[in-house]
Amino acid sequence: MGVVVLALLALFVGPRLYAASQEGSTAAPLAPANPAPAATEAPSASPGDAAAPAPAAALADGTWTVTGGTAGYRVDEVLNGQDVTVTGRTDQVSGSFTTAGGTLTAGDVAVDLASVATDIAARDDQFRRIVGVEENPQATFVLTAPVALGGLAEVGSSVAVTLPGTLTINGQPRDVQVAATAELTAADSTTVTGSIPVTWADHGVDAPDLAIVKVEDTGTLEFQVVAARG
Repeated sequence: MGVVVLALLALFVGPRLYAASQEGSTAAPLAPANPAPAATEAPSASPGDAAAPAPAAALADGTWTVTGGTAGYRVDEVLNGQDVTVTGRTDQVSGSFTTAGGTLTAGDVAVDLASVATDIAARDDQFRRIVGVEENPQATFVLTAPVALGGLAEVGSSVAVTLPGTLTINGQPRDVQVAATAELTAADSTTVTGSIPVTWADHGVDAPDLAIVKVEDTGTLEFQVVAARG
């Protein structure tokens, strides 16, 4: 009888202990160092007012290469009735983008999915299997329309942007609108931070729905990439 009771306690308490441990290991959302200010309407000029200052110089033209960063996913799962938020992360990010006349004219980013890791190796193996890493080892984002970056005029400035593009996971593309913040951290260095809501089925990915664990059908892809010009 005692063995049966202990077994029942393990089944009941185990998932709760696991969920509690996950609360401390879940990574915080990636965030810009200098959040973009809220858009405000410029006041109208009155007769006799001093002339408005000339706008600051535009972001330098050129090709920018991704030199570092972090990317990954955030998803909710239910383990034996306990809600858990899981985050996977990797620093294996590459890509480049081009600016001209204060506008982002082209861009692409690739993430090595095989290196995305959580705190549990078995979960990471499952992730690689269901997103088809063997056949499609990268997730990619390719910009599909130019984006104005007029707010990036001086070092330390930041601007909120929406990046239209194509997100490809598991070899299956999907048009997306990415909310992001671009920061000019140095004359020739930028950081772009953002997130993309994702429905796994849109990319042919079946979220696990098993006896003891169920992964939500939607999640969030998060990224923060650093790029240098030249």
